[in-house]
Amino acid sequence: MPIESILEVSDLTLRRGRKTLLRNLNWILSPGENWVIMGPNGCGKTSLLRSLVGFLTPSSGDIRLMGETYGETDWREVRRSIGLVSTSLQPHIPGAELAVETVISGIYDQLDFWGKATAADVRFAQKLLRQLGAAEIIDREWAYLSQGERQRVLIARALAARPKLLILDEPCAGLDPVARADFLASMESMVADATGPAIVLVTHHIEEITPSFDQILLLAAGRVVAAGPIRENLNSAQLSRTFGRSVSVRRHAVGWRLKLPK
Repeated sequence: MPIESILEVSDLTLRRGRKTLLRNLNWILSPGENWVIMGPNGCGKTSLLRSLVGFLTPSSGDIRLMGETYGETDWREVRRSIGLVSTSLQPHIPGAELAVETVISGIYDQLDFWGKATAADVRFAQKLLRQLGAAEIIDREWAYLSQGERQRVLIARALAARPKLLILDEPCAGLDPVARADFLASMESMVADATGPAIVLVTHHIEEITPSFDQILLLAAGRVVAAGPIRENLNSAQLSRTFGRSVSVRRHAVGWRLKLPK
């Protein structure tokens, strides 16, 4: 029987010391949806992601992933359903590791993979890199990859585990304008692929929201400002509430644009 939701967060509260990082957060991600998470620095985006993968234990509330509830099952196994692409992974990848080897490490959920890959592993990793437009770097060492190339390798690594949910955490950070445009075109193709995993994009920039993203979660001070269809919630009023100052949002042919009033 098909699942009703990929991810369900109910009344999630996260406190550390005297600080409340998340407060009564509710969010449901259903099959076929692709989400954007936006909010100012310190709004709770990172805390939410760390809670989803089990790095932070909720103070109260529930997290359900693929029908399993956090605290009632081995979350180390459940979180394999989530592919996380974050620059925080980059320092843990050896400089001499080949791009194809980094992708293979995702199959086994082990950074700096030391096991023996099969011929099928190699073919699968090569296929993923080709699909992401990175065929020319398959046998290039990590130390000699550009930031954009590294992001493609990390996405291929996440996809190698065949996740149900792929989270892209600030994937354009550090990219030059040309690499950013190229990456966004590649990301749009991936988001538009109905056979792939559900995708969540975490970003500060509405210009990075490509047309195939259809839902948005807006956070401020650990609370949900809005959650639901982009066409209803990505507007000047909601973004002004989210960022705490007046902004103007406009949609154009290929995306979105934010302006500050004069």
